[in-house]
Amino acid sequence: MPDIPMISSKLFGIAMMIYIVATLFYLAFMAFKSKKVGTIATLILIAGFLIHTAGIAFRWRETHLTGYGYVPLSNMYESLIFFSWTMVLLYLIFEWRYKRKVIGVFFVPLAFIAIAITSLIPGVSDKIHPLIPALQSNWLTIHVTTCFFGYASFAAAFVVSILYLIQSKRKGEGKPISWLPEARVLDDANYKSIIIGFPFLTIGIITGAMWANYAWGSYWSWDPKETWSLITWFIYAAFLHARYTRGWHGKKAAYLSVLGFIAVLFTYFGVNYLIAGLHSYA
Repeated sequence: MPDIPMISSKLFGIAMMIYIVATLFYLAFMAFKSKKVGTIATLILIAGFLIHTAGIAFRWRETHLTGYGYVPLSNMYESLIFFSWTMVLLYLIFEWRYKRKVIGVFFVPLAFIAIAITSLIPGVSDKIHPLIPALQSNWLTIHVTTCFFGYASFAAAFVVSILYLIQSKRKGEGKPISWLPEARVLDDANYKSIIIGFPFLTIGIITGAMWANYAWGSYWSWDPKETWSLITWFIYAAFLHARYTRGWHGKKAAYLSVLGFIAVLFTYFGVNYLIAGLHSYA
């Protein structure tokens, strides 16, 4: 591989540090209720997001400079970087929609962690390698992009579900937490996050099947990753079904949302490192 400067890795490192600073400002906003501090927190986060975006663009360019030329979504390092990016993007949309900056205290650190663990997981490296034949397909971009937008939405649902359970418990004790959104707002955010994520996950599974047929000659082989993706899909389908037909709100919905994100994490990490399968290369 040609010796090229890895500008993207430096940009990702800068973005990670900016996300820490943004988290501190969101904490300060929560503590002092200063609109100015909240605005600064958002502007810092946007700056980090733009640098993060530039890093992805440079990573894409670097794959072409090496002669391999692919969209940087092919391995655990690149997928974690993209996962972090999608979480920040969806959070910024969430903040704009709900005007609840305090959620950033809990959600922005997830974006930082996603980048940080690229240095902690054994075998994860920023080195660029040629793609194995199974990954040399346009289906890679469609499948991974849709899945991770779904995962990011479910991460948002997970965060607001945990906050809902905390707020609900305190409200039941007659001591609601004043700096957290009301329980009904958190419950609505949980539902809407899953409404956004579920179609993305569905498209991700369908495009994954199309890709599997292209790469291995079969739409479905009950590979562990496929199986756990389906389990995750059923959990969120059950959430929406229970919401529509039985009017599930509140704690039941929050617990199901938490369970769904645990399934997401196992699908993403557990299958890759604990269960051998066709997707183990990820």
